[in-house]
Amino acid sequence: QVQLVESGGGLVQAGGSLRLSCAASGRTFSVVTMGWFRQAPGKEREFVARITWSGGSTFYTDSVKGRFTISRDNAKNTVFLQMNSLKPEDTAVYYCAAGYLYNRDYAKPSDYAYWGQGTQVTVSS
Repeated sequence: QVQLVESGGGLVQAGGSLRLSCAASGRTFSVVTMGWFRQAPGKEREFVARITWSGGSTFYTDSVKGRFTISRDNAKNTVFLQMNSLKPEDTAVYYCAAGYLYNRDYAKPSDYAYWGQGTQVTVSS
C-alpha cells in the first residue's frame, strides 16, 4: 500500500501562483509514476500532469503547458505541482495519484492504484 497526502491548496486571484505538495509513504519503492488530476464540480476527473519516479520524465495536459510544472524529491518521497498564471478555470479539487505498473500512459485515472484525499484550489477572477 502507498499512502498519499496532498497539501498547498487555497484561494488565489487570477494570475497568481500556488504550489501543491504530495507526500508519499508506505511501499514507495513500488511506485513507477506519480500524477496530478483535478475535478471541478459536475465534471469528470481530469489528467493534469505526471512524472516518472526514477527518470523524472514529465507529461502535461495541453491546458496547463507552460504554466504548471511537476517535479519530485525522491529523498523526501514528495511530488510537487507548481502552478503559475492561474486562471478561474483551474478551480477544482486537485488529487495526487501513484501507479506501480509499467507500459501505461498514465494519463487516465484507471492507470493509477493509489489516490490522495484531494486539496481544493480556487482561483478568483
